[in-house]
Amino acid sequence: MELTYEFLQHYWWFLVSLLGALLVFLLFVQGGNSLLFTLGKTDLERTMLINSTGRKWEFTFTTLVTFGGAFFASFPLFYSTSFGGAYWVWMIILFTFVLQAVSYEFQSKLGNLLGKKTYQGFLILNGVVGPILLGAAVATFFNGSNFVVDKGNLTDDFMPVISHWANGSLGFDAFLDPWNYVLGLAVFFLARILGGLYFINNIDFPELVARCRRQVLTDTVPFLIFFLAFVAHVLLKKGIALDPATNLFVEVEYKYLQNFLDMPAVLVLFLVGVVLVLFGVLKSIFSKIFVRGIWFAGVGTVLTVLALFLVAGYNNTSYYPSAYDIQSSLTIANSSSSYFTLKAMAYVSLIIPFVLAYIYFAWRAIDKKSITIEEMKSDDHVY
Repeated sequence: MELTYEFLQHYWWFLVSLLGALLVFLLFVQGGNSLLFTLGKTDLERTMLINSTGRKWEFTFTTLVTFGGAFFASFPLFYSTSFGGAYWVWMIILFTFVLQAVSYEFQSKLGNLLGKKTYQGFLILNGVVGPILLGAAVATFFNGSNFVVDKGNLTDDFMPVISHWANGSLGFDAFLDPWNYVLGLAVFFLARILGGLYFINNIDFPELVARCRRQVLTDTVPFLIFFLAFVAHVLLKKGIALDPATNLFVEVEYKYLQNFLDMPAVLVLFLVGVVLVLFGVLKSIFSKIFVRGIWFAGVGTVLTVLALFLVAGYNNTSYYPSAYDIQSSLTIANSSSSYFTLKAMAYVSLIIPFVLAYIYFAWRAIDKKSITIEEMKSDDHVY
């Protein structure tokens, strides 16, 4: 079967969307870290919490880097526009994740001049800033950013730059839109919920687990408020679409709602995801013996976020609207790599199932035994 250029563009948007969805799920590490002093009342309890997330932080960090790399390889114009123009936003996100990695490794080392609680504070900083900024960055897929694209600049010998930011804010203007905060806070509270659910599944300490169940309930209320508000905003707002007849971008009323209706499979994906998240959360709150909520909520998170990404990019929709110049908006058609590049990478992507299988078995091996107080006191490698 001959792979068409359009198919490859849609295929790679799906893969990038899937990576983004997996990243949101894996933010349970950041969510758990943000609860470090809320849930951990003693040094030993905090050690248990840190070691619970500490055995998974590499998965989150690797997925973040892979997500950025996949975007660069498949949709380089977005990468150069957003990562180049909104420079400091992405650098702050990356810096907090690097700070997290350093904190895990050095907080318990001999000769630690900053002190253990300083590094734990860095973990909390990553747990708060990381999810909020990532959520705000993704919100610009729907709300737009201030950039200009002019492919004619390729012929400029002195400044062959296709895209540039329309102001000198380097992306901080994204925080002038309150709806970007709304999604950022929704992702933040979702990460805390997932973190609490993971602790329930991974830690064998009844008092701490009971505290986690109460915290999940506490975080669920603001999450639902922010998430439902953002979804309502997206469904009712105008979207930017490419008109195939004129090859120009136009504003379309209820574009994202129409996308759901035009793509019923994506709508089902979204609704099933929401139901799974609610089931995992509510079952964990009201059942004192249920410990598998992280898997229901985790799968639900991946399906829900995947559906939102697909709605943002499919059906001739601009997944990165320009708030400065509508005709500079980006779609999966005008921002992708060449046919040859996408096709070559498509063959390479066939190894993904084997990588996922490795992650599955590695995860099971790491979580084979729950974290206990005895292990924290006797294990030679404790964060």
